[in-house]
Formats: sequence, structure tokens, C-alpha cells
Amino acid sequence: MAERPYTLLSCGMSIDGYLGGPGSRRLLLSNEADLDRVEEVRAHSDAILVGAATIRSDDPRLTVRTAARVRERVARGLPPTPVRVTLTRRVDLDPRAAFFHAGGGEPLVYCAASSLDRARARVGRVATVVGAGDLVDVRRMSEDLWQRGIRRLMVEGGGTVHTQFLTADLADELQLVVAPFFVGDSRARRFVGDGSFPWHPGRRARLAEVRPIGDVVLLRYALSSRFRTEVE
Repeated sequence: MAERPYTLLSCGMSIDGYLGGPGSRRLLLSNEADLDRVEEVRAHSDAILVGAATIRSDDPRLTVRTAARVRERVARGLPPTPVRVTLTRRVDLDPRAAFFHAGGGEPLVYCAASSLDRARARVGRVATVVGAGDLVDVRRMSEDLWQRGIRRLMVEGGGTVHTQFLTADLADELQLVVAPFFVGDSRARRFVGDGSFPWHPGRRARLAEVRPIGDVVLLRYALSSRFRTEVE
């Protein structure tokens, strides 16, 4: 089997498993201390991946902002901020989004082979566009990222992307933060969608760490034999 990056999934959700509310307004699921922890994880990653829907809804920058962490990355011979990565089927991406311009460096856009020409016409001036099979094969994408020198990949969602990585058994670690409230509306987006997951009542994921961070709690799961207790 071809090599792929160590893959860490990072997600915040409500007690009842939602990523946000039913509307388009972003719901804050974390706190300042946990946001700082997330940036530390970013700073030790080679690339950060989000789905196209997350770019449309949240317009994330996906950068490392703390000067000391930027200096530490540069001292290790790394670029100031990780490579930004997305995958899309519809190529409904705004080339003016922060994803394409924040943090320097050219992001990677993986798309279906049938959409390659359209994707290059739309965002080819601000990103490297790569075909990843008929339906955007996440394993093929992961193997391509390895070939591009990505050894540690952080996946920040959303729910569809998390579902794809988990059902394809491509996740080595899950960092799940639970916020102390309920959303209570089935119109909202869930942490994952339907699928056949490798972890079930007959194969339970291993809980490696439980850490209260202010009013939220971090649940850290080891999802493969490659799980690392500490950043290497």
C-alpha cells in the first residue's frame, strides 16, 4: 500500500453532536484556551485540509498567527504556515476567499477528474489544482499529498470530509472537543453523516486522553496503530 501522511482529525461539536446551528451563522463551539491549543496543533502540521463547504460557510484562514510559533516553524526549515488543502466536487469556490490568499504559499485544490478543466479555469490562478479520480478519492489524495512532502495532515472538517476520512479508514487520530451546550435542531450539520465506519460495537476506538480545557473537554482517540502520544 502506498504511503500517506499521519492524519489527525480535529473537530468541535455540541453535546448532541452538531457542528453548528441550523442557519448560516457560525456557532462558537470552543473557547480562547482551546483555540490556542488548536493553533499549536496547526503549527506542528505540514498541511491543513477543509472541505469546500467549510470555505464557503466560514471563510477560514487556516494559518498560524502567533509570532513565536511562526518563528519556530521557520527555524525548523518549514514555511511560516502549513499548506492549505481543500477538495471539491462542484468547484463552487470563490477565488477571493481567504483560503486562497492568507498565509502565503499556493494552496492545493483536489477535484473530480471530470471537473479538472473547470476548476483550473476558476481557481487555477490562485491554487494548484489536482485531479483525484472520478469522485475525489480521499485515499488517492492522501497518497498524492505524501508525494508532495506532506507528512502530517490536519483535517478540520466539515462533517462530509470527516465522514470520508473515517469511513475510508484514513484517520490515525481524532481530537474531538465537546462544547457544554445542546443545539437541539436536526436541520443543523452533524459531526459525521451516515456511513460504514471501521469503529463499531465490535471494534471500539481507543480513548487516549481526556482533557478539560475551561468549559469544554477534549477527547483524544487513537484510531490506528500509527497513533502518536506526542508530536514528533
